[in-house]
Amino acid sequence: MKPRLFSILLFISVFLAACASPTAQPTLPAPAVSESQVTPTSTQPAPEFPLTITDGLQRTLTFEAPAQRIISLAPSNTEILFALGAGEQLVGRDVLSDFPPEAQGVADIGDTFIGLNTELIISLEPDLVLAAEITPVEQVAQLEQLGVNVFWLANPSDFEGLYANLAIVGQLTGRSTEAASLVAVLEERVAAVDNALLAKTNTPAVFYELDASEPAAPWTSGAGTFIDLLIARAGGRNAAEGIQGAFAQMSIEELLVQDPDVILLGDAAYGITVESVGQRAGWGDLAAVQSGSVYPFDDNLISRPGPRLVDALEELARLLHPDLFE
Repeated sequence: MKPRLFSILLFISVFLAACASPTAQPTLPAPAVSESQVTPTSTQPAPEFPLTITDGLQRTLTFEAPAQRIISLAPSNTEILFALGAGEQLVGRDVLSDFPPEAQGVADIGDTFIGLNTELIISLEPDLVLAAEITPVEQVAQLEQLGVNVFWLANPSDFEGLYANLAIVGQLTGRSTEAASLVAVLEERVAAVDNALLAKTNTPAVFYELDASEPAAPWTSGAGTFIDLLIARAGGRNAAEGIQGAFAQMSIEELLVQDPDVILLGDAAYGITVESVGQRAGWGDLAAVQSGSVYPFDDNLISRPGPRLVDALEELARLLHPDLFE
């Protein structure tokens, strides 16, 4: 039986590869980018329409004009749309799209796993349904058979892939200049973290907890995943680097061997508290517990492949190397 968080954590899928080499920048900018902060620039020309473009399923689609009535099938897509200033073009969103708060005022079209309200989708007359890697191919085909135009946006494998996705959605929505501005801000923030970490003097081992339904064998994320990538980019070492898979269990025996310096509770939203960790059998012997280095962490920052991945990097870097981000 899958752990209780799998219905939410399916939004991570499996992120592979490593980020690009660090680039120096002087300071760490503000930790968040909202729709109102994205200022259009003229450095990148808007794409000409009709626009012919290939999606993540290698399907070639043609759009006669920028999409004005959009339905998002994933929280990551919804966050991208609002970050680009295209929230006003969103007419429908999946039930889990809860950020930014304004998204909750958009019509709920159901859950890509439990079931979509296809009648509502059709009635909203979308000119674009923005699917994600969590959207089953069969569901894409079903929507296309109903005459709906679906673009399948693949998960990024690194920050460069994230920037490319922002550019793609910018093209589809007529927000290319906004996408270019947003990418520039995100690149600067990532570079600022990289630059600050040049001064780090240690590389703490980090255990990122996804689900502790079985305290003697909690679920975490292994090598080659985006969580693994972000921990390394933030100046740490994934204590589960010897395990393969986006969702993998680590025994308490192995956890004691790895003895992480920091424990991050990605399951904090589900009632797991810092205090409860030390009460688990054997966990009180861990260095992180003894030093008080157990922290709740907003898993949505990592599990949704949108602009807030940069928020996740900044937050991780601050937790692992607070002296460098005062």
